[in-house]
Amino acid sequence: MTNNGLVSVESRFGVTETIDRLVETITRTGLRVFARIDHAAGAHEIGAPLRPTELLIFGHPKGSTPLMLDKQTAGIDLPIKALAWEDEQGKVWLSYNDAQWLAERHGLGDVSRDAVAAIAAGMKKVVAAAAGVDQS
Repeated sequence: MTNNGLVSVESRFGVTETIDRLVETITRTGLRVFARIDHAAGAHEIGAPLRPTELLIFGHPKGSTPLMLDKQTAGIDLPIKALAWEDEQGKVWLSYNDAQWLAERHGLGDVSRDAVAAIAAGMKKVVAAAAGVDQS
């Protein structure tokens, strides 16, 4: 992770398959998919070249509500988002906001500690499964 709060994990799969795998993984764990956005398709509509880039917005009120009860501004970063994208070398990455960074960004207190830890652990697992990488 860099100091901008992003965690990026290299995926063994293409962008679409990575997002498909993420959808499958999160729905199996009881999370909800709120939106899937194909940024490359949008760029294509205006004649702009953009490498494959897809955003998935997902979560569950049980995980995000405690953060917003602590500091409502956390809602700007919720539900959770994950971005699959292809870099200049053709590598595919799955990026998301680090939960601890979100806690610091919004000044979340002790009341949010367990929810932040659960989000961090959950993201590590679902991203590893979607990207086809070892969780260790």
